[in-house]
Amino acid sequence: MKFTLSWLKTHLHTDADLATILKTLNAIGLEVEGVENPAEKLGAFKIAKVLSADKHPQADKLQVLTVDHGDGNPLQVVCGAPNARAGLVGVFGVEGAVVPVNGMVLKKTAIRGVESNGMMCSVRELELGEDHEGIIDLPADAPVGQVYAQWAGLDDPVIDVSITPNRQDCMGVRGIARDLAAAGLGTLNAIIVPTIEGMGPGPDVRTDDADGCPAFFARTVRGVTNGASPAWMARRLKAIGQKPISALVDITNYIMIDLGRPLHVYDMATLKGGLVARKGKPGEQVLALNGKTYSIDDSMTVIADDEAVHDIGGIMGGEHSGAQDGTTDVLIECAYFTPERIAMTGQKLTLTSDARGRFERGVDPAFLDDGLSIATDLVMKLCGGSPSEATRAGTPPATPKSIDYAPDQCLALAGVDVPADQQKRILESLGFGVGGEAHSVEYQDGMPVSVPGHWTIMVPTWRRDVDGWADIVEEVVRIVGLDQVPSTPLPRVPGVARPTATPEQLVER
Repeated sequence: MKFTLSWLKTHLHTDADLATILKTLNAIGLEVEGVENPAEKLGAFKIAKVLSADKHPQADKLQVLTVDHGDGNPLQVVCGAPNARAGLVGVFGVEGAVVPVNGMVLKKTAIRGVESNGMMCSVRELELGEDHEGIIDLPADAPVGQVYAQWAGLDDPVIDVSITPNRQDCMGVRGIARDLAAAGLGTLNAIIVPTIEGMGPGPDVRTDDADGCPAFFARTVRGVTNGASPAWMARRLKAIGQKPISALVDITNYIMIDLGRPLHVYDMATLKGGLVARKGKPGEQVLALNGKTYSIDDSMTVIADDEAVHDIGGIMGGEHSGAQDGTTDVLIECAYFTPERIAMTGQKLTLTSDARGRFERGVDPAFLDDGLSIATDLVMKLCGGSPSEATRAGTPPATPKSIDYAPDQCLALAGVDVPADQQKRILESLGFGVGGEAHSVEYQDGMPVSVPGHWTIMVPTWRRDVDGWADIVEEVVRIVGLDQVPSTPLPRVPGVARPTATPEQLVER
């Protein structure tokens, strides 16, 4: 699970530095696998202005530029980019800089007999995208001489955390922020769920496979204009290795990583009739978004219209109905797929995806309405359009579990004496409801005596892994710090150990 430091801080209000955050993540059981700062490899690339651009005397497709990179001594640079021109503000690699895309060290050289110092760079050469048709063209007021990475906001460390299979709630940035807040590293920012005023009835969707897809929520947005994602979204997605595709697709990927909620968007122009979540039929096939065709059977859940399968439920959408550049009307799917069905289907098809990794661990079944509203709001803000009412087919399994728990069980099981009020604060910070008293009064021989009380713990719907009081102890101890568990050697029995083998075993030997 990768995320940037700035992304984390959209959910976590904290003054903690990176080192403290990394140390705390490890202490609470979220192992940090690595940290990378993209700005480190771009430190030798500065904002520069082309003062003049003259034709190369020996090559028609080359120009000889005079480049101001901020030190008061303009340099001569030979450049072949078609968009190079006087007045352009771009990114300049100084002598000695290492080009990220190929590891080439820039040095003074002669190109077709003309001296060249450094290089004006393209987006691809800096590994910031795929565009290499020309050099980077920045706004005219970009500050010449400033390190480009600082100006562009690329000084944003990427943190890679290993998430164990039981912690689906941390497969989103918000879940990780929640754990850090519970550990005392700041406060969790409130999540804003917009109110969507739908116009007209919701789409025709239903679920005929309650075992595989208990709930299928959806809404349409008509009159959208698809295009490139805004810079802030594209930057975050690229930083963690996700390739931006288009605003409609990127919105679903962003929400999945941000909140742990997979979604899917269909181009309504490709659909024939309503959509239904049902079991697959032997012989059915679907061309998935990865360009491969998969054969379906009746053990799998699919999303289909009147004519064809459009989605391998909870794993991957179909190529035919995915959002395209010219898409104008979309249907947003926010469904709950059962972990067992997703895991079995993925194994049969040998098909993995980010959505599968979350659904088979168990996403929050109570977040369908909110997830659909957040997605709809982003679509409207970035692509325009008018939303319909939401259609809610089926019922998500969102009944919260309750656990009887006594605060003194923490010391009895884990050997860590955590005060009851601290346990309550930790549990509530993690989203658990805590009812009852930590202590009660009993009368013994006519005298009042304080005895440990019992709590009723309400487990949040996003914590499918918590089943009993031992799990509650684990949560408390994990947040206090696993290093607080005492290391106590087993008792030693004095004397010479007696043989454990029976006489018959000794004879056999």
